[in-house]
Amino acid sequence: MKSWHETIRFGRPVLDVRVSTEPHTLAFEDRISQREQAAYERGRADGEKSLSDQLLRQRGELSELQNGILNSLRAAAGQVTRECEGAMIALALEIAGKLVADMPVSSEMVEAAVREALGQVEQKSTLTVLLNPMDYELLQRANAPILLADVGGERLKFQTSSNVSRGGCLVQTNFGVVDARRETKLEALKQSLEISCS
Repeated sequence: MKSWHETIRFGRPVLDVRVSTEPHTLAFEDRISQREQAAYERGRADGEKSLSDQLLRQRGELSELQNGILNSLRAAAGQVTRECEGAMIALALEIAGKLVADMPVSSEMVEAAVREALGQVEQKSTLTVLLNPMDYELLQRANAPILLADVGGERLKFQTSSNVSRGGCLVQTNFGVVDARRETKLEALKQSLEISCS
C-alpha cells in the first residue's frame, strides 16, 4: 500500500501551521468505499453468472438422467408385459391341463371327441377310430350310438390303442390321421396362444 505522507523540509521553522487531514481522509474513504462497492458488484455478478451456468449444466444432466430413466422404464414395461403374458399363458395351460386330467371320463365325453374328430374328416370311407381300451369299454357298456354309426354306408371301425390317452381318439383315413387326443388339443391351444401374443 502506498504511503500518504511525505516529508517536507523547510529552511526555517514554520510557525502557526495547521495540518488538516479531514478533507483528504473523507475523499480517500469515499474512493475506497466506491472501489469496494464496485468490487462487490463484480463479485456478485460473477457469482450469479457462475451459479446460473452451474444450474443450467445441472438441469441438462438431470434432463438426460430423467430421459434415460423414462426410456429404461418404457423398455422394462414392455419386457415385463411380455414376460407376464408368457407366464399367464403357461399358468392357464397348466391349469387347463390339470382340469382336463382330473375330469372324469364319461361315455358322452368320448362320443363327443369322436364326433368332433369325424367332423374334421373330409373323406368319409374307410375310417378307423382308435380309442383308449378303457374308453372303448365305456362306450360298449353305455351302448353309445356312435358305435353303431356308419359313414358313407360303411360302419365305422373301432379299435383300441394304448397310444391314445383317455378322453380322446385318433381317426385313421386313407389320407392321414386326425389327432383328437386331449394332449394334442392342449398343445394346439398353447401354440395358438403363443402366436397370438407374439
